[in-house]
Amino acid sequence: EDPSLERHFKGHRDAVTSVDFSCAKKQLVSGSMDSSLMIWSMKPQMRAYRFMGHKDAVLCVQFSPSGHLVASGSRDKTVRLWIPSVKGESTVFKAHTATVRSVHFSSDGQSLVTASDDKTVKVWTVHRQKFLFSLSQHINWVRCARFSPDGRLIVSSSDDKTVKLWDKTSRECIHSFCEHGGFVNHVDFHPSGNCIAAGSTDSTVKLWDVRMNRLLQHYQGNSVVNSLSFHPSGNYLVTASSDSTLKILDLLEGRLLYTLHGHQGPATCVAFSRDGDFFASGGSDEQVMVWKTNFDTDYGDVVKPQKYGSSVDGTHGTGSEMDCAIHHKKTKTQDSGRTQEQQEEETSLANTLEHIMGQLDVLTQTVSILEQRLTLTEDKLKECLENQQKIIQNKTN
Repeated sequence: EDPSLERHFKGHRDAVTSVDFSCAKKQLVSGSMDSSLMIWSMKPQMRAYRFMGHKDAVLCVQFSPSGHLVASGSRDKTVRLWIPSVKGESTVFKAHTATVRSVHFSSDGQSLVTASDDKTVKVWTVHRQKFLFSLSQHINWVRCARFSPDGRLIVSSSDDKTVKLWDKTSRECIHSFCEHGGFVNHVDFHPSGNCIAAGSTDSTVKLWDVRMNRLLQHYQGNSVVNSLSFHPSGNYLVTASSDSTLKILDLLEGRLLYTLHGHQGPATCVAFSRDGDFFASGGSDEQVMVWKTNFDTDYGDVVKPQKYGSSVDGTHGTGSEMDCAIHHKKTKTQDSGRTQEQQEEETSLANTLEHIMGQLDVLTQTVSILEQRLTLTEDKLKECLENQQKIIQNKTN
């Protein structure tokens, strides 16, 4: 069955720049050039929340892994961390000296990586918004930065036409991929962590193996690629392009599977839900669209390595193996040694831990908000005292 448009949300007053699903798929966040974030409920008839706080365009948004926080980056040079509730409270920190184009949580939710027009990539702690370190070898605006699934690597893409791979521990650039002929708008890790995909203004999507540092696949399109997202199975990639289309690429077959038309004007952003059942897209038409994937739900126990001889435009490809496949689900033989009771206990424990982590996120964020308010109150008290002292001095004079 083909992907189908499920819902579309209207509420932004300018182009949508970024979209992301919460882990439980109950909410969707979008950022916009109208300086706001909106949290949309996937339940019908539930109202949306508009969060105001940024003083300029919001260019990137992402839910934390627990779903209890939302990070946003803006042209006002700041990053905000929001609690996605009715109050829409947030803490703000001056992250960069120029526009912030990208925010991304590590898979454990403890770190945040940001990318900026100041040509740097920065890493922060989430709970105290404490700056950890900068990565600064790009020589032009950095459009996007992402942690690898295991958190050991960072990948970044830039208007200097390079994609750089960094070691988080040593903080060194371990490889630069220079095959793109235009600005590299978006980059992300395959769910296995073994390869990366990048989309560029040269209308191409390229996939590299990060262990061998070699090009695996190359897709030639007709228009600027603004955004991309891997399906959790690792078998598919969806892209958003300036020709208003969304394209779904089959990575196993090495071919274009679907071209979807929905947006009026450039499609600016796209993201799969955490389970891959849906994907969302945003465009310059101010709309957020939610699509049902409708792929065959059985993605296979193990995705087999495949050889590819050609790329989507028919030109000769690398002929290398696309072996960054992941185990989408355990095989029956692996599970047979464990009772259903044990599996249920493990699931229950995992859910409890996830809930505790989520509550910790909210608690520490609330403490940060209170600390910021306390600082503001202290500043106001100091200002009042200074004014009083000036009045007394003026009277004695």
